[in-house]
Amino acid sequence: MLSPSKSSVPSTYYYSFYILTTTCLLILTPSTSFFLSGPLTAHNYHTSRLNTMSSPTSESATDNKPLPKLPLPPSLTSLTPGTWAHDTMSRRIDSEILERTFLENKDEFLNDPKFAIAYKNFQQLRNDLQNASTTKLRHLHPLPEHMTNTNDSHLSREYDEWYNILSPLVDKPDADTWLSAPWMVAEFYLYRRLMEAIDYFNPKSSTYLFDPFAKQKRAGLVSSVETAEPILKQILTLLNKPIEDGFSLAAAFALWGNKMDLSIWPTEQNGNISSAFQKVLSSANDNLLHDDTEALVQHGNDLFAKGGGNIHIVVDNAGFELIMDLALADYLIASKIASTVTFQLKSHPTFVSDALEKDLREHVMYYANEIDGEAFLNAKLAGQRWETYLKEGKWLCNENSFWVQPPPMWEMPTDLRNDMKSSCDLAFIKGDANYRRLLGDLEWDYSAPFEDVVGHYFPCPVCALRTLKAEVGCGMEIEMVEKAKALDDEWLVNGRFGVVHFSKGSEI
Repeated sequence: MLSPSKSSVPSTYYYSFYILTTTCLLILTPSTSFFLSGPLTAHNYHTSRLNTMSSPTSESATDNKPLPKLPLPPSLTSLTPGTWAHDTMSRRIDSEILERTFLENKDEFLNDPKFAIAYKNFQQLRNDLQNASTTKLRHLHPLPEHMTNTNDSHLSREYDEWYNILSPLVDKPDADTWLSAPWMVAEFYLYRRLMEAIDYFNPKSSTYLFDPFAKQKRAGLVSSVETAEPILKQILTLLNKPIEDGFSLAAAFALWGNKMDLSIWPTEQNGNISSAFQKVLSSANDNLLHDDTEALVQHGNDLFAKGGGNIHIVVDNAGFELIMDLALADYLIASKIASTVTFQLKSHPTFVSDALEKDLREHVMYYANEIDGEAFLNAKLAGQRWETYLKEGKWLCNENSFWVQPPPMWEMPTDLRNDMKSSCDLAFIKGDANYRRLLGDLEWDYSAPFEDVVGHYFPCPVCALRTLKAEVGCGMEIEMVEKAKALDDEWLVNGRFGVVHFSKGSEI
């Protein structure tokens, strides 16, 4: 194992922290298809090559995709009591997330006849989760004929991908349960099963495209404005400063915005979101466990020097975090670090607050047209800029089913991988679930170098902005890990601590 770096934190970060602290004072001021070959268990799931189906819409099974440089460790499961994974799959999913989903949609479920079948299916899914240790996983129900006989191959491909993800876990005498399956598979599968329960994809269903998390995401959007106002005031002023200062601060806002995850801290529990985020920012300096900001800024300077690059943001949560992502994208365009920004978005509702294209466009429209311009002038002006970016094609949106599936990112479909390799000059990977997939949700040593885990296979330059919300990680200095452990018993799962990882990516 390589020794962790003992280099000091880059000076650019101290400037960012100074501005963050100053901003805190402003916030406090009231303001107007894969096949997996061979036998497979939870502990060797990650070692099997995920190959695609031999259909015209799928990728070749002979693709030689690069892997992490280090040997692959075991995958996380939900079998061990006392772990976050076990608590999530055995308790939290049903008693917190699905219960809240029921309460937010109670009127539709109980009083609208159109939701009768969806509610029955929803209750059955909850029953499965209430017996997670014994309930076996199953394949998704086959698609109706009218959903397969169509010119749009997306649904068939998505179904085939899930069929082959699940086959090694369910097509055996002793099928895996919700707890014995790899945690990443079980968690993504839960949200796909929820889409099945409400018949989300069926155009003939009365609940077609119904988003069970829409109310929570809307509440997160509305509550974001007061906190975002002083931050958005900063964005354009950063253009008067060197990239070393402006870029580092814009990235810091996007990083710590990930703290405000609605699946863990619902809007009604946050109380005053301004106060909550102020606490996050005030402790940012102490809670960063690894910081590659200096390397990130240098890459930004290189992109600026060549006239701007094509930058992708693999988006995580809607609400305040998405607003911080839009602020980062705003800065990237205005500073000419980027000529275009592509938002990689989820293709169906998942993980409660994860953002779809419709959510991003709703956020932009709300800031541009619905908020009080006298009370929140900078937020409104930002929304109007964002509208222009979308209209002019400087901001692009791309939904892809890969972002709502559990395979590790080294198994990225060839078409998506080739697109990112040829056209993406920098990819920001936002949030915890995306980060877990960067690492394959495997039990890496926390000090394993990010370069050897992710940089060795990722198709383009990559920056991971993540606050820790799961018991998986890499690239963190040993002394920082020990400090975090001493400060907080839940340091791995409560979002208090964060990392900024950067790599130039794979040459293959």
